[in-house]
Amino acid sequence: MKHDTEFDRDEIASAAFAVFGDRLGRARVYRDLLATAGVERGLIGPRETERLWDRHILNCGVLATALPDDVRVVDVGSGAGLPGIPLALAGRTLRVTLLEPLERRHDFLREAIDALGLDVEVVRGRAEERTVVDAVGDADVVTSRAVAPLDRLARWSAPLIRSGGELVAIKGASAAEEIATHAGTVGKFGLTALRVETVGADTLSVPTTIVRARRVERPQKRRRTSR
Repeated sequence: MKHDTEFDRDEIASAAFAVFGDRLGRARVYRDLLATAGVERGLIGPRETERLWDRHILNCGVLATALPDDVRVVDVGSGAGLPGIPLALAGRTLRVTLLEPLERRHDFLREAIDALGLDVEVVRGRAEERTVVDAVGDADVVTSRAVAPLDRLARWSAPLIRSGGELVAIKGASAAEEIATHAGTVGKFGLTALRVETVGADTLSVPTTIVRARRVERPQKRRRTSR
């Protein structure tokens, strides 16, 4: 195992403790899994190993501060477990489900959850599949990171969110532009009140940018009656 030089930086170690507290040891195990098996299986690029904390784990872990306690969260297209695993480590009362269609990624997620001793469900499938909606739908929050543009993300995520629940997607600098471009399409899927927020400003040198939207029931179309 290559030494975790990133963690030697005081600001990274301090931020990691602030986000994960007494679960920091498990977060470090997860970092090592990403740096080894994650790279070997093509889930993480080899150049990312020197910035796993800053760019990936902490970037996702601070999302827990933006969510209410004791809610059910579905992480769509979880991949290597981002943001779902850091979210589960940081948000102790969150009930997290990792949703991933690809077998090699699904297998990695199951192994990681076992190694970390987390009570997290791992489901293989696509968000748009009826069997998946039946199994993990009616979630309080659906999260994602680097999965798709906002219009497609809304189409996949909305059916999994209960009425009154939220889409909370980690996005980059283009978040506001995506909202401006796709707001009309997103609204067709019952997602309203789109907004950009940042989280972790008091912990991270670069805060995490998220897009939030509220799920509402779309009104039923009236049937035309003949006279």
